[in-house]
Amino acid sequence: MSDLHLEHLGKSFGAVVAVEDLSLGVAEGELLVLLGPSGCGKTTTLRMIAGFVEATSGRILLGGRDITHAPPYRRNTGFVFQSYALFPHLSVFENVAFGLEMRRLDRAAIKARVEDALRLVRLETFGERMPRQLSGGQQQRVALARALVVAPDILLLDEPLSNLDAKLRQEVRVEIRELQKRLGLTTVMVTHDQEEALTMADRLVVMNEGRVQQIGTQRELYNRPENRFVANFIGRSNFFEGAVVARGRFRTAGGIEIAFTSGRPERRVLAVRPERLRLSREVAPNCFPGTVELVTYLGSLTEYRVRLASGEPVTIHAQNTRDGEERRVSPGTPIDVAWDAEACQLLD
Repeated sequence: MSDLHLEHLGKSFGAVVAVEDLSLGVAEGELLVLLGPSGCGKTTTLRMIAGFVEATSGRILLGGRDITHAPPYRRNTGFVFQSYALFPHLSVFENVAFGLEMRRLDRAAIKARVEDALRLVRLETFGERMPRQLSGGQQQRVALARALVVAPDILLLDEPLSNLDAKLRQEVRVEIRELQKRLGLTTVMVTHDQEEALTMADRLVVMNEGRVQQIGTQRELYNRPENRFVANFIGRSNFFEGAVVARGRFRTAGGIEIAFTSGRPERRVLAVRPERLRLSREVAPNCFPGTVELVTYLGSLTEYRVRLASGEPVTIHAQNTRDGEERRVSPGTPIDVAWDAEACQLLD
C-alpha cells in the first residue's frame, strides 16, 4: 500500500475548467471520499489518479513516485467502475483473472490469487458463473475482486454502490468498509450520496464546481462547516441572511435578531441545524412565533415546516418518542420555535 498526494492538480476541457488547483493527501490505509454534486469534478479527479484522464496541470505522487504522466497500466491502481464493467462473455473466474493475465503471470499463480480474491468477497463458489447469472450485489463484488487481485497500491471506487437498491447498498458498503480496513488499503472513493460518505469515510473532501470547499472528518464538516455550500450538502441547515449588528447579535433580512455565541462578524449568513430547533414556548436566547405549514412523519423523527412571523421559513426535526406520543400539531397551528445561541453558525 502507498500514500497519495495531489499537488495543485487541474484539468480543463477546452475553456471548461473541470478541476482547479486541487491539493490533498491520502495517508496509507486511509479511505478518503470525494463528495459533491454531479459535475463538481470528483470523477475527473479519480480518473486523473487512475490515468484515464491526463492532468492539465499539477502532480500526482503515489508512494512518493510521480505518476502524473505514467500510463494506467504502470500505476498499479485497482479501479471499480460505477457500471462494474464486467466482461459479459467471460466467467466470474475469467473476469477476475483478466488483469493477472495481462501481467503474464503463470497459470498456477493466477489460479491461487483469483481464488484468494473471490474468497475475500465471499464468492469462492461462483467462479464458473457468468455475470448475467449474478445479482447486482454479486456483480459489484466481482468487480471489487478484480480490482483487488492485482494487489494495487491504491483502490479507486467510482460511485460503486449507485446501481444497488437501498437495502443492498447498506449491506455492501459495510462489506467494502470492513474489507478495506482489514486489508489496510489506501482508498479513494467518489460519491454524491452524503449518507454513504458519512458512514464509510475516514475523511471527506467536499467539492463544488471543480474546487475543494472543505476537507475534514464527518464531525468536523457537520459541526464546523466553512461555508453555506458545505453546511447544506453535509446534512441540512436553516439559513438566515443578514448581518451582525452588535456583539453576539445577528439581524436577519426579515428583521428578527438572533443571539449567537461565536463567529466572524463579517459573515453574512447564519445557519442552524434542524435538530437544534424546538417547538416550544420557553425562555430561550432565541424564541420566535410562527405558523406550522407542513408536517411530515419520517419514522424516527417528524419534520415540521414553520413560517416565522418575519416571513422566513425554518425546518425542525423532532425525535419521535418510543411510545408514539410525539407532539401532534397540524398545518395552520400557531407555534413558537426556540433554539440556543450555541446552535448558530456564522458562514460565508
